[in-house]
This record gives sequence, C-alpha cells and structure tokens, in this order.
Amino acid sequence: MIPPRVGFDAGVHRLGDKYLAVATDPCTGVPEEWFGFLLVNYAASDVSLFGAKPEFCTITLMGPRPTAPERFQQIMKQTCSAADELDIAIVRGHTGMYDSLSEMVGVCTVYGTVTPENLITPANAKPDDLVLCTKPVGLETAVNFALTYKKRATEYFGSEPTQNLAALVPMQSCTKEALQLAQTGAVHAMHDATEGGLVTALNEMAEASAVGFEVQWEKIPICPQAQILQQKFGFSDEQLLAASSTGTILAAVHPQNKEKAEQTLKENGLQPCFIGKFTQQQTHTLTRNNKAAPFPNAAEDPYTRILSGKM
Repeated sequence: MIPPRVGFDAGVHRLGDKYLAVATDPCTGVPEEWFGFLLVNYAASDVSLFGAKPEFCTITLMGPRPTAPERFQQIMKQTCSAADELDIAIVRGHTGMYDSLSEMVGVCTVYGTVTPENLITPANAKPDDLVLCTKPVGLETAVNFALTYKKRATEYFGSEPTQNLAALVPMQSCTKEALQLAQTGAVHAMHDATEGGLVTALNEMAEASAVGFEVQWEKIPICPQAQILQQKFGFSDEQLLAASSTGTILAAVHPQNKEKAEQTLKENGLQPCFIGKFTQQQTHTLTRNNKAAPFPNAAEDPYTRILSGKM
C-alpha cells in the first residue's frame, strides 16, 4: 500500500483485512545504558506514527571482536524490558561479533497492524490544519550532549540542568503519545523530527500532502540548552531548527480537534505547541517579528558535528 518513499519512515502492506506497518532503524553511538531502550523505540515510534500498534520485532545486535558476553546480555535485557513495556514480542534476532566494527551496532525492525480506516500517513495534511509540535526542538541534541560530554555540559548548562537533561532520554520515544493521538481521530498526519529536525519534518509533510505552511518563530518551542549549544558552537537559526529532535512529533490537526489533541498530550506530561498552519498555497513561510521569509528548504543538522566534537 505504501512502498519505500522519501519522508515515510514506515512501509505499509495489506495483510488480509488489515494493514501491516513496518519500520526498521539502526542504533549506534548512544549511551550504552540506554541502548536497548532506544533500539526498540526508534522503530516502534515510526510504526506508531502511522496509527499502527507495534506488535512484533526482530533484533540484530553486532559488536566488535572481542565483545564480552555480559555486554551483549546487558543490552538484550534492556531490549526485552523496552519491548515488554510496549507489549511487543521479539520474534527473531541475530547476535554476532565482527572484526570490521569498532562499536556496538543494533538494528530493530518493528511490525504493527492497523485497520485501513485508521491508517495515518505524513501525506494527509489538509489546508487550514494546525501545525502541532509536541516537544522542544533540539531536545535530543541537548540530552545526548549532556550524556556524552557531561563535564562540558555542566560548564555550559549548569550542574542541575545537566542532571535533569540526562534523565530525559525516554523523551526520545514518541510511541505512546503517537498511538494515543491516532486513537483520538484528532490528527490527519504525523511525522517525527529526527534527522533534520523541524526543517525536514515540515518540508516532507508539506511536499507529500501537496500543501504549504506558515509557522511563527515565536511559537516554536526550542530547548533552552540547544540555544546555549547554538551560542557555544556558533551555528545559525536555520541549523537550530534542523537539529535532530527524535521523539518530537509534528502533526496536522483539524482546528476543531485542537483541544482534544492538547488534552491527550497534557495527560502524557507534555506541553504541546501550535506553531502555525498548513495552507492551500504551496509556499513554505517562516514569520519572525511579523516579517515573513521563506522557511529553510534544506536541513543542515548540526547534531553529528556537535556530538562528534568536530563543530
């Protein structure tokens, strides 16, 4: 029903009278104490954004040679715990050591079912739908910086904010709130703001839906620590909007369903923001200080350079 397509993080297949949504994601370069959680939730989030309940997954876990068995076992305990929390059955897997690897690499493929009438895709945003942003832009970038460079993060952000950020790794999953939003019937389309952040997510939704959008800079929630990283590393506002924000959902919400979507997210401890609207005219506009300008048409995500220390 939906083959591999740019801007679509899951494929969809007909399976009897239901649809099967399938997503696969790698996991590497993350704090090992969160490896199993992120491994499962990256792909589970993609399936949930299509309105499908994640039900089954396969796991591939590869380490450099030699890797202590205890290290594999610890990550698999995390993986099983994350799958259990989402009621996902791990149906197959592969574990191995490879001379070509220098760090742990995981791949998770998640399968979930949805009825045809409840399928949600990034291509169904409608003119006049409100643009909903569920979490601060750049949160993932700030959290992972705090975990990877604790000393520098403490210097930049302060001790308590750094500790608070380190506890927010679960915010990099949107599985639960995506499913709940889908079940309310309040959203027409959803996309997560992973690689390329807000820039990629909004542009891909608009292109897939053949609509435009207008968003206001002042309404966009931006993680304060991501703004500090912007100052420290000297990247632009356009790059800030493109900062990887895994776990942040961009959704198209009918104006009549605004309160329903808001309430659903607040029940999950989130502070949703409506940052603009989709338009019939296929232009992409960013308004700042009441001045309209073209929204960035390409994402220059600073995440990798920040986390690699090369920026």
